[in-house]
Amino acid sequence: MNKENKSKLKTLLENVANESDLEIYDLNIQTNQNPIIIEIIIKKTNGDDISLDDCALFNTPASEEIEKSNLLNCSYVLEISSQGVSDELTSERDFKTFKGFPVNVELNQKNSKIKFLNGLLYEKSKDFLAINIKGRIKKIPFDEVLKISLCTLKD
Repeated sequence: MNKENKSKLKTLLENVANESDLEIYDLNIQTNQNPIIIEIIIKKTNGDDISLDDCALFNTPASEEIEKSNLLNCSYVLEISSQGVSDELTSERDFKTFKGFPVNVELNQKNSKIKFLNGLLYEKSKDFLAINIKGRIKKIPFDEVLKISLCTLKD
């Protein structure tokens, strides 16, 4: 499948998703498989979790639109799934849920010689991230933080 058809397919599926208050998080087409596999990863526009029922309910309209489009002239398998759980903390909900959990904080090298910090997630405000490193609270300004991920603590 060429890039143009993949783009058309993604636009088509985005329109179907919008009707159900869903978004297409990612679209993967595995043309090296026989039949080819179309993997559609969906998420809810309001940020709620995707259930198995959501995936099942999206399957029929997505399949019907693919068939009507005539973009594919071969057999395919359609897989609908959620984006799953990421180790990276990004939303306010993530920070509340994982307070007290071990995190790895990747730092901006231009402001610090230290590249990573490990500790327990203590607090997140609009200006800084606080982590507990062996009983001491370290506040890190957000302009120095590149990425915050769940991890296992290292001694």
